[in-house]
Amino acid sequence: MPSPKAKNPSRSGGSPVLGSSYEFMSLNKPLNRSSPSHLLQRQGSDPTTARLRASESPTRRRGSSSSTGSASGQGPPEEDGIRLNPSLVRVALSSLLAIDLWLSKRLGVCACEDSSWGSVRPLMKLLEISGHGIPWLAGAAYSLFKSDSAAGQEVMLNLLMGLLLDIILISVVKAVVRRRRPAHNRMDMFATFSVDRYSFPSGHATRAALCGRFLLAHLVLAAPLRVFVVLWVGLVGLSRVMLGRHHVTDVLFGFWMGYCQYNLVEMLWLSPQTLQGLLGQWV
Repeated sequence: MPSPKAKNPSRSGGSPVLGSSYEFMSLNKPLNRSSPSHLLQRQGSDPTTARLRASESPTRRRGSSSSTGSASGQGPPEEDGIRLNPSLVRVALSSLLAIDLWLSKRLGVCACEDSSWGSVRPLMKLLEISGHGIPWLAGAAYSLFKSDSAAGQEVMLNLLMGLLLDIILISVVKAVVRRRRPAHNRMDMFATFSVDRYSFPSGHATRAALCGRFLLAHLVLAAPLRVFVVLWVGLVGLSRVMLGRHHVTDVLFGFWMGYCQYNLVEMLWLSPQTLQGLLGQWV
């Protein structure tokens, strides 16, 4: 009967068994931490489950996307760049809005009687009435029917058409924008309507610019009267800010809008023949 010691390969000097060789190699060499077998042994799960966990891991997804981006030489995704870099237009608009609010509050010196310039508030309110739509509509309609010449009727009819166009456009823009009036404003305006609770744009500024250009272009006025018309347009716009009715940008945009409305009236100008046809239908 053979001795048990002769069957031990390590002692007899024979060829080692595969299992024993693997055990000696594992003890002599460091383990490969990145080997799949080592990961499977640490996780204690089968290969299919391990692959699913590795693919569903958020850390692995972020690592793989960052490694892919760095390998391709590209920077961060475009969406991240947009979030990190604010738009220059948005910053400019925010700065303009802040300046507008600050300047409008500083210039609202006639917002109430106890303001710094409260004593000139009645004069500012008189300028407010002079730029209101009702006096201008009534004056244009009265001059139209009282004029004896066809040229005078033509001018007054086109002025009346421009005033009606101004009221329609201002109402539409105010209803769309819906900007509130300044907080220091007092709602004691003359003959207000539902859209007058909104601030942008200033209807007085658009009307002053429209009527000012119309009077200077179609009426023969002396030099002092022409200066008075230009001064009146500027004071009407300034009074809107001093009374706290509007912001500065409301008035500036109103001046520009009234300037453009005059150009539109010139494009839609009614000729004497058209005027006679309209008057013949009315009679």
